[in-house]
Amino acid sequence: MLLVAEPILGEEEKAALAAVVDDGWITMGDRVRAFEQAFADMHGVQDAVALSSCTAGLHLMLEALGLGPGDEVLVPAATFVATANSVLYVGATPVFVDIEGLDLPLMSLSDAEDKCTERTKAVILVHYAGYLPDRERWWSFAESRGLLLIEDAAHCAGLKGAGTIGDAAAFSFYGNKNMTTAEGGMVLARDEAVLDRIRQLRAHGMTSGARQRLTGHASGYDVTMLGYNYRMDEFRAAIGLVQIAKLPAWNARRRILTEAYRRLLESDCPETAMPFSGERPSAYHILPILLPPGGNRARIQEVLRADGVQTSIHYAPVHHFTLYRDRCPGVSLPLTEEFARRELSLPLHPKMDERDVETVVRALARALAQQRQGATL
Repeated sequence: MLLVAEPILGEEEKAALAAVVDDGWITMGDRVRAFEQAFADMHGVQDAVALSSCTAGLHLMLEALGLGPGDEVLVPAATFVATANSVLYVGATPVFVDIEGLDLPLMSLSDAEDKCTERTKAVILVHYAGYLPDRERWWSFAESRGLLLIEDAAHCAGLKGAGTIGDAAAFSFYGNKNMTTAEGGMVLARDEAVLDRIRQLRAHGMTSGARQRLTGHASGYDVTMLGYNYRMDEFRAAIGLVQIAKLPAWNARRRILTEAYRRLLESDCPETAMPFSGERPSAYHILPILLPPGGNRARIQEVLRADGVQTSIHYAPVHHFTLYRDRCPGVSLPLTEEFARRELSLPLHPKMDERDVETVVRALARALAQQRQGATL
């Protein structure tokens, strides 16, 4: 089966894990700190904070930036549910915003403007599929209204510019991401004080860590805020240090594969559409396409699976989940809903080559042809 996403793990990762075992220090320590610095350097910033997940990062960013009950946060519904959940974690209210269009499934600036109220305090921009939004337009929008600008950069590890658009950004290292630590995340922030607060919040609000006390840099600790157990361990950081060195080459490979998909889909499956047709910085995390209107997506997925090609859907609209239908009734996002009805994610990862892309597109062309033939019978 040609998978939608597949991590690359090998002997270097095994050796890095074995070294942690041999060293004997397995909780948050020197490797976590080295990983933070390597990630910060890659993204052109001074520092970063490693966490147990991107979701933890979203939660702590909102808390550290002072969001809470009574506040509204603009979020897209074309995202994984964690984006909206993080708003609920701090007691604030998510307000769902439509996408710009079927070719640009990023948050709509005009719809965001329409949904601003006196209670709106922040915007969470989701870099869907690894593509960055328009930095200047969004920064101007946030600044003119006194809003915090937060990046859900889960799809963007290693992309220049990601993490520097807003006040803070969270990245993901989940198993299907461009680089992985199995579980894990990283946060960048414009204000060093915000980053320091997140660093303390991730470890129960303690003023020092176990490693600091062991090495004599602290003799004890105080707890000055209500914190959480969102730390990254040395095993994950060890894998991360190996993976981050390979990330530029992997992202470059993703770009080449994406360009091959665009060429072949245009020639062999012209009834489909591939979003992001214009030039836009990207980490090329996933490969979304739009099937023809009215098509039977489930049947196409079945045919592709029979041909050895896995597909997925990114994403079901968050405002359609029961939790959010109950909390935010009556939300209508026509473009998001149409995109979600037709979207199909094709395999994209650095283990693939252009022959794999040809295999996927041929299988998709056969599936579409079968559907056309069935429709005419």
